[in-house]
Amino acid sequence: MLIVDYLQANLWSLLVVVGIGGLIIGSFLNVVIYRLPIMMDREALIACNELMQQPDVTTPVHDKPFNLMVPRSSCPHCGHWITALENIPIISWLFLRARCSRCKEIIPLRYPAVELLTGILSIFIVWYFGMTWQASAALCFTWALIALTFIDFDHQLLPDAITLPLLWAGVFVSLFGGFTDLESSVLGAMGGYLLLWSICNAYRLLTGKEGMGGGDFKLLAMIGAWLGWQHLPFTLFLASTMGATVGLSLILFRQHDKTIPIPFGPYLASAGWVSMFWGSSVTRWYLS
Repeated sequence: MLIVDYLQANLWSLLVVVGIGGLIIGSFLNVVIYRLPIMMDREALIACNELMQQPDVTTPVHDKPFNLMVPRSSCPHCGHWITALENIPIISWLFLRARCSRCKEIIPLRYPAVELLTGILSIFIVWYFGMTWQASAALCFTWALIALTFIDFDHQLLPDAITLPLLWAGVFVSLFGGFTDLESSVLGAMGGYLLLWSICNAYRLLTGKEGMGGGDFKLLAMIGAWLGWQHLPFTLFLASTMGATVGLSLILFRQHDKTIPIPFGPYLASAGWVSMFWGSSVTRWYLS
């Protein structure tokens, strides 16, 4: 209790502790971003083998446990196990000069970037909400959005293992008046899913092509559950604007093949996070 009282009375000390914790969480999110899609592929392969009643065709490597905790993190190039000193957020990356200590392969900038982003957003949330339970809820919401953003960038995939539990968590938080009331939360979850589902099906009827995946429906439903149906128009408008701007820029500067789909999840996640803080203000300003 003495530590809690001290942190409540000293904002800067609280923010430093939160920032360090955010860096550590960011390191864990890197594990989630890398491993969760692999875990899903393994589960899908096992399910297909069982459905086809075929013998297991996985290699001995696939027979070993693989989850968010096991095995230890290692270099994807040489298999070198990463020690505790090599796993300190940002500091280890700088100390190693962005290279594996054994094979000297480059360690992507993305790893410390995710850690730094998580730390900065965590500090902002606690500064904004203070040392409250709403801050704790907003942190969980934000960390989930970060993981979903980078998984979608890498694989064009928004795992149900994240979106669905967080959707129900948003409804639960709304029971206690977290960011909206319970009625708005339920309507937000329903409206978020049906809104994108309707747009996607209309696009498919008009063009004969798929416009987006079902994961985007669930992500907007998750955002609606946390923030309420009132935030859906602003979230969708902002996400569409960002997605269209980035997509057109990539195509115009020939950095992206227009036949390759661009993931929409990162823009939904970014817009949802912005809407949590400023969506109501922007909406009121526009209506006035």
